[in-house]
Amino acid sequence: MKKFATFGIIAVLLLAAVASTVFVPTRASAQGAGLVSSIINKMERNRRDLKSLRASISMTKYNAQIRDEDQYKGEMRYLPGSGRSNTSVRVDWRWPQQETLAVADGKYTLVRPRLKMAYVGDANSSRNKVSGVLGFGLNVTRQQLSAAYEQPQLLGEETLWGGISTYHLKLVPKNRAGFKYAEIWVDMQGMPVQTKVVDKNDDSTTIRLTDVQRNPSLSADEFKVQLGSDIKIVRG
Repeated sequence: MKKFATFGIIAVLLLAAVASTVFVPTRASAQGAGLVSSIINKMERNRRDLKSLRASISMTKYNAQIRDEDQYKGEMRYLPGSGRSNTSVRVDWRWPQQETLAVADGKYTLVRPRLKMAYVGDANSSRNKVSGVLGFGLNVTRQQLSAAYEQPQLLGEETLWGGISTYHLKLVPKNRAGFKYAEIWVDMQGMPVQTKVVDKNDDSTTIRLTDVQRNPSLSADEFKVQLGSDIKIVRG
C-alpha cells in the first residue's frame, strides 16, 4: 500500500529528483522581497503561456525514519486545464520498472503491467501524489499562492545538475495542510523545473524535470490509457 501511495498523485506545480547544486546567498531582505515578487510574476507569465509540456522526469522518495530513498525515472506529458480537475498529466515510468500514471477528466489511472493491475480513482485523492507535486508550480495562479501560503521565502540562487540556473523558493502553508512545506526551483524564464514536498514526518518527495519541451503538439488521446482484458481494475 505504501508503494501504491508513492505513485498515486501529481500535486504540482513543481518537480524533482535530488540535484547537486551550487548555493548563492540571497541579498538584503528588501531586495529579496522585490526579487520574490519578480519571480512570482515570471511564474504567472509562464503559467499563462504554457499550452502543453513534454519532459523527462525523475523522482526521489525519501524516508526520514530509515534515512533511505527510492528513485524513479521516466517521461511526462502535461496539458493545463481551466482548473485542477481539467488538467491532464501522464507519467510513463521506465525505471526501476514500467508503470503508467495518467490523470484526465478528474480521474487517475495507475497501471502496473507486471502485476496486471490498474488502480482507478479520483484525481484529488491523496494517492495521486506525483500529480499533486507537479501541480505546485505548473497550474497554480499567483492569487492561489497568496491565498494558500505565507510570503514565499527566497532561499538563494542555485545551479542544478545540467547547468540550469534557478531561484530556490520555500512555501509554507497558511492553514492546515497535508504537508509541512514545499520548495520550488524556478528557472530564469519562470518555469518550475524542480519541486520538493516535505511531509509532517519529514519524509519528502522531490520531482525534477529535464529536457523540457514547451508547447509541443499533444492530443487529449495521449492521456487515455488503454487497458487489456487481462488487466484487473481496482477502484479506490
